[in-house]
Amino acid sequence: MRIRKMIDSFNYAVEGIIYSVKSQKNMRIHYGIATLVLFMALFFDLTKYEVMILFLTVSLVIITEMLNTAIEKTIDLITSEYHELAKIAKNVAAGAVLISSLNAIIVSYFLFFRKINPYSLRVLEHVEQVPAHISFIALIIVIIITIIGKAYFAKGTPFRGGMPSGHAAVSFSLVTSIAFISRDAFVTTMAVLMALLVSQSRIESKIHSLFEIIVGATVGVLITIILFRLFT
Repeated sequence: MRIRKMIDSFNYAVEGIIYSVKSQKNMRIHYGIATLVLFMALFFDLTKYEVMILFLTVSLVIITEMLNTAIEKTIDLITSEYHELAKIAKNVAAGAVLISSLNAIIVSYFLFFRKINPYSLRVLEHVEQVPAHISFIALIIVIIITIIGKAYFAKGTPFRGGMPSGHAAVSFSLVTSIAFISRDAFVTTMAVLMALLVSQSRIESKIHSLFEIIVGATVGVLITIILFRLFT
């Protein structure tokens, strides 16, 4: 009987995890990023302590997101009307997720930057005397292709919604240009974080899906790389 209760408790916990993944878009994003980061960790010479820190950081983000979901559902169960205290509770829970996410970014920076930096500089050293105007040409071409894509898929407007995401395409095109021109891994890392925040805001506001963001980012990066490689 005791074993049966333990099995039931385990099943309930798994059901809670599955529900959070199915119902919460942010949770799916967290799991996707966590999977990518843990996969990248396989290619870096991390110590066992660094791996432990990485796992704890990933777990903290997922746990706070699950607690946020639990708090939201509890409040929705208690009342469907607007109440200032309910708003505060939801905002505080969301703030906990934000802090854990920022912590994850900082931890990832300290774990991976010193290992990525030498390789990044080695790649950027192959690019010399890059004409700055290429970045503007690349940006214009990216915008034109994005508008054509939106018109082709007939969804959204040139500046809002649709396939692909124009904000993601432009921001990642700029990131790629910064990588080629600055030849500084730290500056490039900061630019990537800004581009990710832009993309996250488009998903949060439900203007774009994750797939539209990925397509837009891919378009921006590929077109910019092709132009820099052709004319440098």
